[in-house]
Amino acid sequence: MIKQIGLQMWTLRDHMGTPEGIRMAFRKMKELGYDGAQTAGCRIPYEDYARIAHEEGIEIWGTHEEFEYMLEDIEKEIRVHKIMGTSLMGIGGFMCNTAEETERFIEQANKIADRIYEEGMKFTYHNHSHEFTKFPDGRRPIDMLIEGLDPKKTSFVLDTYWVQHGGADIRYMMEKLAGRIDLIHLKDMGKTREPDEQFITEIGNGNLWWEGIIHTAEKIGVKYYVVEQDVYPGDPFDSIKISSDYLHEHFMK
Repeated sequence: MIKQIGLQMWTLRDHMGTPEGIRMAFRKMKELGYDGAQTAGCRIPYEDYARIAHEEGIEIWGTHEEFEYMLEDIEKEIRVHKIMGTSLMGIGGFMCNTAEETERFIEQANKIADRIYEEGMKFTYHNHSHEFTKFPDGRRPIDMLIEGLDPKKTSFVLDTYWVQHGGADIRYMMEKLAGRIDLIHLKDMGKTREPDEQFITEIGNGNLWWEGIIHTAEKIGVKYYVVEQDVYPGDPFDSIKISSDYLHEHFMK
C-alpha cells in the first residue's frame, strides 16, 4: 500500500507566483491528503519557498528545473536543492530532434549526474510521448536514454499518461526500469469518441489500470508517488481532491 502521495506543482502553477498563493496552495494540498511536492520552477526565493512548504507540512521530494541552469552553474543548483531538502534534481523533459542531439544530451546529463552524485543527489528525467517515436535510423530516444544514462547516478520520473500516449505499455516500461524510478507521475488518460482524442483527467476517471500500475510500482521500488494534472476542467483543487480521494480509498487504507 502507498504510505504518502505528493503533487507536481505545475498542477497549481497559477498559485505559485506569490508567497501568499504558495502558502494557500500547500495548506490546501495538506488538507486534501498530500504530503509531498515536486517543484516546477520557483518564482520566489528558494529559501522562502522551502520554508513555507515545511511550515505547512509539505516535504519537497524533487524538482523540475531548467537544464540550462544546471549546465550554466551546477554549484548553484546543488545549493538550491540542499535548501529545498531534496536529493532528486530533475528536468521536466527535453526535446531532441535527432539521434545526435539525444547523444549530446545524454553526455551532458551524465556529467551533471557525476557531479551531483558526489553530494548524494541524482539527476532525474521526466518523459513525455515524443521519446517513443523513432528517428530515421530506427532508434527511439527512450531506448537511447535508458541505455545511455548512468543507472546508478540518474533516475526516470516515469509519467503514466505520457507512456500510454506514446503507445507503450506502462507496466512493461516500469519493469524495464526497475530500480531506476525513484519518483513516478500518476496521471490518468480519458478518451472521447473522436479518433485520437485522449485527454488528461483525474486519477480514477480515466482508463488506466491503477491496480496493476501501483502493484508494479511497489514491486520495483518506487519511493515517491506524485499526482500531476496538466489541465483540468475547472478548479484545480477540485481535481486534485478527486485524485487524492481515489488513491486513499483504493491504495492507502
